[in-house]
Amino acid sequence: MVENGSIEVPYPPEEERRIVQELTAKAESNLAEGDLFYVISSRWFSAWQKYTGLSVGANPIEKPMIAPDTCERPGPIDNGDIIVGGSDNKCDDPQLLRTLLEGRDYELVPKEVWEILFQWYNGGPALPRKVICLGDNQQLTIEVYPLCLNIIDSNDKNEKVLRLSKKDSLHTLYERVCGLKGILLERARIWDYFNRKKCKLLSDSNLTLEEAELQMDHDILLEVQAEGFQPPSYDMDSTGNNMALVPVEPLRSSVTIAGGPVLSNGFSNRYTSDIYQQSSSRFALGGVEDGYDDLRNTSKGESRGLAGLQNLGNTCFMNSALQCLAHTPPLVEYFLQDYSEEINKHNPLGMHGELALAFGELLRKLWSSGRSSIAPRAFKGKLGRFAPQFSGYNQHDSQELLAFLLDGLHEDLNRVKQKPYFETKDSDGRPDEEVADEFWRYHKARNDSVIVDVCQGQYKSTLCCPDCKKISITFDPFMYLSLPLPSTVTRIITVTVFYGDGGGLPMPYTVTVPKHGCHKDLLQALGTECCLQSDEYLLLAEVYQHRIFRYLENSSDPLHSIKDDDQIVAYRLPKRAARLAKLEVCHRFIDKGIMGRSKAGEWKLFLTPLITFMEEPVTGVTIDLAVDRILSPLRRKSYFKSLDPEGRENGAASEVVEEPMNCSMESGSMFQSADDMETEESSSTELSFRLCITDDRGMCSSPISNDTQIKSGPVVKVFLDWTEKDHESFDSSYLKDLPVVHKTGVAAKKTKQEAFSLFSCLEAFLKEEPLGPDDMWYCPSCKEHRQATKKLDLWRLPDILVFHLKRFSYNRWMKNKLDTFVNFPVHNLDLSKYMKSKNASEGSHVYELFAISNHYGGLGGGHYSAHCKLVDENRWYHFDDSHVSAAAESDIQTSAAYVLFYQRVKVQQNGCSEPSNSHTG
Repeated sequence: MVENGSIEVPYPPEEERRIVQELTAKAESNLAEGDLFYVISSRWFSAWQKYTGLSVGANPIEKPMIAPDTCERPGPIDNGDIIVGGSDNKCDDPQLLRTLLEGRDYELVPKEVWEILFQWYNGGPALPRKVICLGDNQQLTIEVYPLCLNIIDSNDKNEKVLRLSKKDSLHTLYERVCGLKGILLERARIWDYFNRKKCKLLSDSNLTLEEAELQMDHDILLEVQAEGFQPPSYDMDSTGNNMALVPVEPLRSSVTIAGGPVLSNGFSNRYTSDIYQQSSSRFALGGVEDGYDDLRNTSKGESRGLAGLQNLGNTCFMNSALQCLAHTPPLVEYFLQDYSEEINKHNPLGMHGELALAFGELLRKLWSSGRSSIAPRAFKGKLGRFAPQFSGYNQHDSQELLAFLLDGLHEDLNRVKQKPYFETKDSDGRPDEEVADEFWRYHKARNDSVIVDVCQGQYKSTLCCPDCKKISITFDPFMYLSLPLPSTVTRIITVTVFYGDGGGLPMPYTVTVPKHGCHKDLLQALGTECCLQSDEYLLLAEVYQHRIFRYLENSSDPLHSIKDDDQIVAYRLPKRAARLAKLEVCHRFIDKGIMGRSKAGEWKLFLTPLITFMEEPVTGVTIDLAVDRILSPLRRKSYFKSLDPEGRENGAASEVVEEPMNCSMESGSMFQSADDMETEESSSTELSFRLCITDDRGMCSSPISNDTQIKSGPVVKVFLDWTEKDHESFDSSYLKDLPVVHKTGVAAKKTKQEAFSLFSCLEAFLKEEPLGPDDMWYCPSCKEHRQATKKLDLWRLPDILVFHLKRFSYNRWMKNKLDTFVNFPVHNLDLSKYMKSKNASEGSHVYELFAISNHYGGLGGGHYSAHCKLVDENRWYHFDDSHVSAAAESDIQTSAAYVLFYQRVKVQQNGCSEPSNSHTG
């Protein structure tokens, strides 16, 4: 047994890895509500991954990286860096810091994995979290951050924090609060005390805290009734809460027209009187809808549409997206009138009309409450039900929310009740106009809503088979255009090229390749850069800890498998070598230790491995000749003093001309014993290199002699052992300090980022490019999946055109943001030259900017806001959660711009133009 401090180490690292992999796979395959997972610090877990041979940040189920023989065993589990108070926090229920991100700050491991890790390492503290079901579709998720509720006692105003799952019931809340305060259940009344106001009474029921719309850090008020007190009767609202009826004066507007009010910004509100009174009756439930109590306080003549949205806990992403949609003129006009007839409650792809109703109610509040801020609690509750991915209190992506909202609103308002079936046809040489109209007609027959009318366009997609040249043309609808920043289309990769035949010194090359390309693209760019001959080829490999970690031999593998901090090399070999055995040479030296005695040390890997080829049969002699060949460029030009016959220096210096190393079997110079190497008593120029064959595990087997017979195989692996004398004869510096693929981080020299125009982003989006290896196209002519080329063209543009700038690239293990400034026009965005269709009846291709969703800062700690224009006032405003302020037009073009909203300019007969409120058909 090995010991690490006081902790017994029962298993080698590869066995620990195997056990954890099996437990993780079993737990994830049988995931169920109520299961326990544990939060564990990424810092500690990364150290354990390195120790056991897993890639840092990899899923424990993935294959190991290499044999784990170089990393130290980590100490006890330490979660101090992810809890409030750090390692000094000794409380029984430590709380997580609020700014953590999974994969960056913490990992989640099943209960069984935590228990075995704790058995091996001890430490802590333990941070268990439950698996819960969220939303109508019962999506399983791990509740990393339970609800924190602030309990305020109405008698003494004391406050305490209670932590519960959002899936706990109000009855559980009553039990916990009464237990905490030591009172009887029937004497307690608990109020939703949002913004320190009594909003609604939370009845003792089975309604969940999520359904009761309680948020993180929510205030709740406890009232303890005297014995014998009889509470008044309460009606029930639609959520099951007891609500007191409060008389409310009918809503009045300063200006009215027949059938209803007119908003002061000029949008005509086509409510009928009945609809308006119906809407007012909804407000009669005092406090049911947050912010409706502010509707009565709007002053005459006050500008509408300037209400902020309160942050409910990392909801700035939602507030930014909502403000942009709530200031989209055609949507404002639509949702401020009666749209009840268009609610589609039976669409299986929709949300029973509830999302459209919730959005419409929120939009009316925003346009009716003057400058009072609104708490969008009811809307967030609906959103969490139908999109559980947005139900927590972590920061999310405003564009992802926009995409969900636009699609959800469309399905809830789809005028088509029974969608007909159409079988799409290929173009087959027909005119593009005919095919495009056919696709659009089919699309409108199945999808017909205000969102389609206003926000959907159409682009032409052309696929070409690289083998048979079959061309397929389709015309697909779009809701928004996701534009890559030009710097995200390509990628810079540095690769060091070695001569496999000893023909020259290694040289690093930096090439530009398609970011979503494959290894073939890298090989082509690298071959051009290093002037590869027609009878040569490049063998790509990744080097890790002075070993060949993997060969990159599949040319169709995606380039994203190569990370920025990888060390990639290429070995330049003659094409005939592809049929011969390859020799993989790793370098070692003796670590002499503190006392400087080589016998006390051990062999350690260093330098970059070399690859060459060997003729058959493979023997000690052919290995010797192959090593002689690849090391010859490294021989130093050295000087020695000639000796007279009696061994005395004659004072003359002679230059030794660089020649290929002479390490023939007859001299035995390559195959000295370890004793000979340590004495280094040879006074000749013979070298003391030693070669050792390795086994399948990469461990040293035995030294190679000239009689050694090598088992034939595709790759023969050997160790080349260096001595101090060898360093005098060969310059090993060319094999040191291998550069990584791309230098990043604070150590990299930061240069000013180039500014791009919106047009260059659009051109990158429309540029012809090959499909990725994971997105192959099935060619109907070849009857095979092919890596076809794809070309997009704009064909039909909507009245509201949304551009999404792809600043973020992330998956579970890697996240990145580009702060590149994109120069986008505010006025007169003319897209005419990008239009493939020449249909003049479509209207103008010129647009005006009216809203921006901004993202400031980095991932995890960033913040969203919105710039929106009140079109009738021709003034810009900055919407930063609940704070709204006037903004100068010159201040809205920043590198924070993330989603851009444009409105088509309507060309009048007199040549003037104004934003269009017409709908495309």
